[in-house]
Amino acid sequence: MYGADTVPSKNLMVELHSNYTASGQTKTIDGVYPTNHQEHETLELTQGINNWSEIGFYVFTSEQEGHGVQWVGDHIRPRVRAPDSWHLPIGLSLSTEIGYQRAVYSPDTWTWEIRPIIDKTLGRWYLAFNPALERTLHGPDVRQGLAFSPAVKVGYDFTRQISGGLEYYADYGRIGAFDALHYQQQQIFAVTDLNVSPKWEINFGVGVGSTAGTDHLIVKGILGRRFDWGKKSTVE
Repeated sequence: MYGADTVPSKNLMVELHSNYTASGQTKTIDGVYPTNHQEHETLELTQGINNWSEIGFYVFTSEQEGHGVQWVGDHIRPRVRAPDSWHLPIGLSLSTEIGYQRAVYSPDTWTWEIRPIIDKTLGRWYLAFNPALERTLHGPDVRQGLAFSPAVKVGYDFTRQISGGLEYYADYGRIGAFDALHYQQQQIFAVTDLNVSPKWEINFGVGVGSTAGTDHLIVKGILGRRFDWGKKSTVE
């Protein structure tokens, strides 16, 4: 889930994304490993280019009994946002992501995503909407065209340091011919954000799948740290 802000110029954001599927698919289907008890550790590096753009790079890994630790794939993600000088009433940015993942983790090995990002802070409330479009470049779904994968976050600041809320992630399938509800992916996470410092990002969440096509229980966490390469930090 993305907010509209980009990483400041001369800053590098280093994040570790941890996801553990406590209850998921238990069988190998079409050569794809089962998701049950898979743990994914993802390293995300995001470099700020200027005050309205950044570029991110991901390294995906997986650990699972019987398969050990494996490299899953890599993605690259450039992103731009509306500059502050536009004085928009909302945060607005656009991300595009292209990458590869091994066929034992996804039959669609090369994918592309374009993700508009809209967010707004209203007092203690925070709202974000990511109506993402996804396209398979190589794999069995290459002829399916664009798929719609929205994400929504609603957060509330209980204190200056602790926020909580809900995150919703979905994959409805091809635009114009959505999958039947049984096959759609829909997840709802209860999440907590710890705002200990502008330099740190700490997020924890537990999610449940609400459809048969979704893993039933996932635990996730994000630990991130900003590093300033300039003479004076823009995040202090």
